[in-house]
Amino acid sequence: MARIYLAGPFFSDEQIDRIHRVENSLKNNPTVDDFFSPMETNTTDENGEQFTPQWADRVFKLDTDEIDKADVVCAVTDFVHQNMDSGTAFEVGYAFATKTPVVCLQELDEPLNLMIGQALRYYTKSVDELAKYDFNQLPANKYTGKTF
Repeated sequence: MARIYLAGPFFSDEQIDRIHRVENSLKNNPTVDDFFSPMETNTTDENGEQFTPQWADRVFKLDTDEIDKADVVCAVTDFVHQNMDSGTAFEVGYAFATKTPVVCLQELDEPLNLMIGQALRYYTKSVDELAKYDFNQLPANKYTGKTF
């Protein structure tokens, strides 16, 4: 059973809905033991505040620690047109550097940056496919779409 780190933007209603749909797919996937979703973590600094330097330190440490614990990073690349969320791009790069496989979801029909596309183990455009994907065997499906 695999432990998943879910990377992806959650700044708009559309993005939050997409993350919730991915979370549901992961919950229904029999090969997923557990997953960490940063959107569901309400991290604050020692004064209970967010968006302070202390809060940023805590979030960064928590997220990188969770990537280190993960067997797979599941990354949602949809953000604004062909641009990927910079935090998600960092998480994909961090996972690649630590040899953690990356499974990617991209629902929108946009080109993908070549550095992200080349870092992926598996690419899909279907949230439903994530409920069936074998996170233990990790079959490959390379990105073959438009690149920039």
